[in-house]
Amino acid sequence: MSDQLDTLLSEQRRFSPASTFAADANGTPALYESAARDREAFWAEQAGTLEWIRPWDRVLDWTPPHAKWFVGGKLNVAANCLDRHLTGPLRNTAALVWEGEPGDRRVLTYWDLAREVRRAANALKQLGVRKGDRVAIYLPMVPEAAMAMLACARIGAVHSVIFGGFSAESVRDRVNDAKARVLITADGGYRRGQVVPLKRMADQAMAEAPSIEHCIVVQRRPGSPGDESFATMKEGRDHWWHRLLDSVSSESEPEAMDAEDLLFILYTSGTTGKPKGIVHTTGGYLTQVAATTKYVFDLKPADVFWCTADIGWVTGHSYVVYGPLANGATVFMYEGAPDWPERDRFWSLVETHGVTILYTAPTAIRAFMKWGTDHPARHDLSTLRLLGSVGEPINPEAWMWYQAHIGGGRCPIVDTWWQTETGGIMITPLPGVTTTKPGSATIPFPGIVAELVNDAGTVLPQGGGFLTLAAPWPGMLRTIYGDDARYQETYWSRFPGRYFAGDGAKVDEDGYWWILGRVDDVLNVAGHRIGTMEVESALVEHPAVAEAAVVGKSHDLKGQALAAFVTLKDSHQPSAGLKDDLKAHVAQKIGAIARPDDIFFSADLPKTRSGKIMRRLLKDIAEGRALGDTTTLADPAVVSRLKDTYESQEA
Repeated sequence: MSDQLDTLLSEQRRFSPASTFAADANGTPALYESAARDREAFWAEQAGTLEWIRPWDRVLDWTPPHAKWFVGGKLNVAANCLDRHLTGPLRNTAALVWEGEPGDRRVLTYWDLAREVRRAANALKQLGVRKGDRVAIYLPMVPEAAMAMLACARIGAVHSVIFGGFSAESVRDRVNDAKARVLITADGGYRRGQVVPLKRMADQAMAEAPSIEHCIVVQRRPGSPGDESFATMKEGRDHWWHRLLDSVSSESEPEAMDAEDLLFILYTSGTTGKPKGIVHTTGGYLTQVAATTKYVFDLKPADVFWCTADIGWVTGHSYVVYGPLANGATVFMYEGAPDWPERDRFWSLVETHGVTILYTAPTAIRAFMKWGTDHPARHDLSTLRLLGSVGEPINPEAWMWYQAHIGGGRCPIVDTWWQTETGGIMITPLPGVTTTKPGSATIPFPGIVAELVNDAGTVLPQGGGFLTLAAPWPGMLRTIYGDDARYQETYWSRFPGRYFAGDGAKVDEDGYWWILGRVDDVLNVAGHRIGTMEVESALVEHPAVAEAAVVGKSHDLKGQALAAFVTLKDSHQPSAGLKDDLKAHVAQKIGAIARPDDIFFSADLPKTRSGKIMRRLLKDIAEGRALGDTTTLADPAVVSRLKDTYESQEA
């Protein structure tokens, strides 16, 4: 068997930066030149744009696999995101523009937000929270979620944000692993017109979380002031957010934090079933997210920046809160679903709030494709000037649809590769500098050293292999909370001296990176190692297909065969003829070796709450096995429908 991945799909389209955009872009070729000359000096220059209480003694201490950045330096993240903006014109500039799913709206200037964060910081202190204590945050997408994070950062508490769609059991496990002293939640949150009873689930979690001493409850459910009947409050433990904040001062000095002090723990799924608490620290993390926000999104003072991710994910940490606010941006936040009450909600929001930069996920883009072009066409999207993609590889045809129907053919697209563990963007175009190719994340950000290797760890100049990082970077995770041995085993043992978190990739003749997805999803078909991403992209190129997921199933002759689960655009219907057409289409695009043996049509695909397709379940369905654990699915009923479809097609 080959020791590297077969690379199949070819993409020839190119999009050069517009001269008008390039003339005023934040990024320049000089950034790459500076980083190539002296990587540490480059990152020191980026760190120098922040406000430090004490300058660092050394840029980097590197004892693989442990890094310390800006050693000896002291700063405060909340002060960098708020206080330093209050002495100039940003003081009365909108920091957060928010719209709830029911249509309620709030605008907080930098002065407003700073005042609320200071009060929240004092409220936490009043409850006994001190530097180093862990605070769990379990909130919907409301301004208080950002306030809670910044309040923790202000006093040196370590926050652990838990996605508001998680179950009570997931909350319990994360709270117990972090030994959080305080849980901040809400009486409820809105999703598709329904109130999600967050406090009720928080109560279930706290019943088995002995470390929790206090629970702070945000009143999200609309009602008259003081209408607190929706949540059951436990005397002595539970406190209303608004009452706590009304009882404290708005004066609060930020804690001087060492650059390597913990900023937050963020839990991500692990192969053992136990969530991994990814540890991010202060100075290096803020340096990387501030720099990438400025250059990758070409952030300007007049921009309205909308990253559609929930704050419960790392994308929300880095590009809803810390990166944009450190740059003094106006951030738009939205609470609800993209298709509620209608499928044009996102485009209505862009038009209403004058959004200029939109950063969203391929999962969402493919859903928009499925729904058709009528919805964005009904709205004026002319304020948009830059589009971004995050979360998983974007299919070339989804890229093209995004560019044409959302960007109007005029907006650069920044397709970004990074992970919870990396803290910030790692591989990306710089708008105004980089010629883009649909589906490619292009090249590493300045100061990032990415290398492609084969099974033996040998560096490959091009072709298919494994994406590794060969040098430390400021925003990197420092460890797994409470389990450094697991950190070393998970990320550093496969290729000693190199960070590897499981993604396959190819590098083309221009040095551009194409992310092929998790190597767990690489299939061995008749001796060829095929990444599912390329087959999925070929399927999505077909005019009838909105989304596709490809898995392997056992085959007596080939070892593995390809099975594809396909969601059609609303304007197309399943048929035997279309199934044959799709198989032929894949064979024509990338070769007969990639022709799927089976194609199953589905109204939807099973996804995690973060929007990632659960291929393991699809494989179980394709091979007729038990479905396994579906507790993390956004809609568990989807799996049953898929299984029924599979069984009827096999009959």
